Amino acid sequence: MEVASLPYLDEHATVIAAETADVWRSLTETLDRSFSRPGWGGYTRLVGCNDCAASGPRPLAEGSTFPGWRVAAAVPGRELVLQGRHRFSSYALIFRLEHVGPGRSRLRAESRAAFPGLAGALYRWLVIGTGGHVVGMRRLLSAVRRRSE
Repeated sequence: MEVASLPYLDEHATVIAAETADVWRSLTETLDRSFSRPGWGGYTRLVGCNDCAASGPRPLAEGSTFPGWRVAAAVPGRELVLQGRHRFSSYALIFRLEHVGPGRSRLRAESRAAFPGLAGALYRWLVIGTGGHVVGMRRLLSAVRRRSE
């Protein structure tokens, strides 16, 4: 499924006291480390993710994978598009970086996902309805900000 055709869920943003090149490096390292933990790999196998292992170029570039995700597009310092799919959902995260002033960058994370069928609706409630997605996104952006500053 194409990223643009996935329904929009939400967007989170943070301003970081660092240049976009530094934020980009922190973003790719944080994503790779966060989603390559052993527990996460087990979860991706349990729900039947298409990509359950890290592979491809490092630092992350188009075609790289880590559990649950495949890099669909990468424009260093500007945009990183991640895609994934499992039994209950097709999903994407689009990270956009912009320079907002000397030594300051804004990192935005747009989430898109489709949850087909009854099982998908239940999964959506578990992930989105409980607020777990929002908590996870805030933690991820905070980790990138801490690593960058």
